[in-house]
Amino acid sequence: MGKGIPLNDQDRIPWLCNLHDILIRDVAAGQHVVLACSALKKMYRDILIRGKDGVLQKCDDSGKEEKLPEVKFFVVYLSGSSEVISGRLHRRKGHFMPPKLLQSQFDTLEPPSAPENFIQISVDRDLSEIIATIIETLNIK
Repeated sequence: MGKGIPLNDQDRIPWLCNLHDILIRDVAAGQHVVLACSALKKMYRDILIRGKDGVLQKCDDSGKEEKLPEVKFFVVYLSGSSEVISGRLHRRKGHFMPPKLLQSQFDTLEPPSAPENFIQISVDRDLSEIIATIIETLNIK
């Protein structure tokens, strides 16, 4: 992305598998985990929950069967128009993703939908409102 080339599934899947393994490790250690990433497609969110093959396992699968903890996965979908997000992206300094790749992100995006466990919050809201909505929703779940 830093070179101005959008990532494809083959680029993203190993990274998502690494994130899945970190989630499993930390949940197994009894931690509550917040992961911020652009899991743009449902397939990417499924990998984060279940691993590469859609079953709850480590992505590197060393051949040993291992009972893994259940990951309670909750998506906070921050939605916004391309104009708003483009404006914010142009104001960033030193970010790895050039603004010219934004359209590729919108082209790839598959917004969460039922039966996924998610809430949608507009990025037009104040940050304090966004945080309060997330905390309130998590306290209910």
